[in-house]
Parts: sequence; C-alpha cells; structure tokens
Amino acid sequence: MKVVVIGGGTGLYTLLSGLKNFNFDISAIVATSDSGGSSGILRDEYGILPPGDIRRCLAALSESEQLLRKLFEHRFSKGGLKGHSFGNLLITALTEITGSFEEAVQEAAKILAVKGKVLPCTLDNVSLCAELENGKILKNQVEVETFRLTHNTRIKRLFLEPEARAYGPALDAIREADLIILGPGSLFSSVLANLLIKEIPAAIRNSKAKKVYVVNIMTEHGETDGFTASQHVKEVERYLKGKLDYVVVNTVKAPEGLLQKYEEEYKTQVKTDVENINANVIKGDFLRKENLLRHDSYKLAEAIAKLGK
Repeated sequence: MKVVVIGGGTGLYTLLSGLKNFNFDISAIVATSDSGGSSGILRDEYGILPPGDIRRCLAALSESEQLLRKLFEHRFSKGGLKGHSFGNLLITALTEITGSFEEAVQEAAKILAVKGKVLPCTLDNVSLCAELENGKILKNQVEVETFRLTHNTRIKRLFLEPEARAYGPALDAIREADLIILGPGSLFSSVLANLLIKEIPAAIRNSKAKKVYVVNIMTEHGETDGFTASQHVKEVERYLKGKLDYVVVNTVKAPEGLLQKYEEEYKTQVKTDVENINANVIKGDFLRKENLLRHDSYKLAEAIAKLGK
C-alpha cells in the first residue's frame, strides 16, 4: 500500500517510526518554512531550505545501525556548533557538494538506508506568514507559532511569502497514494504549512486515496491553546478545502502526574469532542505514557494499517 504522510516536526517522526514496521511504500512530505533554531540559522547563513524536519523524517525511516541514527540526530551542546544537529550540518554540506538541496536529501537517505522517500513540499524559499483578525501581519514561522502569546486575537488566514510551487515528486506521490495521512504535529506550522501550496490540497482532493487526519494529544501554548479535537479538524478541512474520510483521536486520559508537568507549560490534553467531527472517527488508546505525552508510534501505525485492509 502506498502511504503518504504530510506534516513536519516531532509528530511526523513519531508516526513514521511506527509505519516503517509495516509493509508500506512510504512517502513523507515535509513543510520547508521553518525559521527557528539550527534550521533557521543554516537557512540564513547558507541560503538552503531548512533541514530540521527533513532530518527528523530521514532518521525516523532509517533502517541503518542505531549508532548512525543517533549520530544523525546528535545535537552539539557548546561552542560555535551549539544548538546544531549533526544531521542538519551533513545535509548542508551535501547541498554544497552536490549543488542541490534535492540531491542532498537523496544522498542522506542513502547513507541512512531510509525505507521510503522524504520529500520537501516545495524547493522554493518561503516564509510562513499569518494575517491576524486584528489586521496584524506575522512574517515568519516563529511568530506564527507563538502568536497567541503576544497577540490577543485569532489567525484570520495563513499564507506563504512568496507563493510557492509544489515539488513535482511530492505531487506524484499524492496522486499515486492509497492512503494520505495529515499530522500529527504542530497544526499551523507543520500540517497546514504544507496545504498553503495550492497544488497540494488540490492533489489531495482529487486523489482517490483515503484521507486521514491524526489529532494531536496535547495543545501547544501560543498556537492551539484551548483547541478541541473538532477545532483541529475544522482548520485542516478549511485549508484542504475538502472533507476528511477518517480522523484518529486518542480518547484515553493521560496520567495526572504527566499532565501536571504540561500544565506548568500551559499545555492541556486536547478535548475529544468527537460528536462534533463529521468524519469516521477512529477512537482508542494511542497514548505513550512514558515521560512525554505523545502518540505511541506503533499503536498509531497499527490503527492506520487497518485502514488499508
């Protein structure tokens, strides 16, 4: 079964880590509008696309030795390299050597023995922007991620600047897919960022594939404070300009001890108002309960695998 996963960040890493254990032909389509941290620095200094989310997906799908995967994800803690991950630096170096970000990603995939393909949503250099309901315009992903902290208003619309063209192989993967999965991951900056390229939502709508959205476990402070499951779905369908076939929702309450840690960071478990979701809802225990409140990668992949039967 040909499976396309669309998003970015930790959420996509989690899902891909589970999916690679099944007999799928996997294509991960990744947002390329990151402007923070190591990716933002390398983007500014070397003029490349941000490598961070691409790196995470490559590591998630890698079938190489554990030490090599750890090396790729290793983040330096001091000196001039502080904050940079080895994988980000490798992709940057490969871009300079090959003269192409596209080829750099392909070569990194070979090094890591990646199962499947990792594809940027676009090769254009774009910024994630937002117009707020109060008229304020935000010009980069970092501001969009934290808009609720600094502006007491909602996002009216997201857009990319400049407008971007979709990466051809990403569109091909969507057209050929049997199953298309959006999320999990940061709603505005990871999932919806991919849908701002006009050809991508159009290709998804025209595809005969089953369309699935995985709702996040927790809200994100500054981005989705107070969002319920149905509000996440509403935003995805708004930018998709179409309907989802399935929505995956964790309905198990997280342990109080872990919830308290998140509440100190103003993050809460997403309210599962499944009665307000107009799609087939897949409910269950998809929660990883060790240290961090995230999806259990295998449980999530297993539920998705059943959709292909």
